[in-house]
Amino acid sequence: MIKKGDKVKVLTGKDKKKDGEIIEIDRRNNRAKVKGINIVKKHVKTTKEKKGGIISKENFINISNLSLFEKTKNKKSENKKEAKK
Repeated sequence: MIKKGDKVKVLTGKDKKKDGEIIEIDRRNNRAKVKGINIVKKHVKTTKEKKGGIISKENFINISNLSLFEKTKNKKSENKKEAKK
């Protein structure tokens, strides 16, 4: 199972054979955001708080198009193993 923080490799699409770290997961729609992958340009309107313009950001990619590259280590399980020793 893919989790936030795992490193994945893209299997298909415009970013094929690239790898990155998962930023966000939408389990309901089977999608994930990967750092530096599937970059899209978004036009943002100027408001009082934010300056407008064209920004680049990551967009969701289907989980079926990702392959687990490297798992992140769970901190809780590591602490339990150290306590047992």
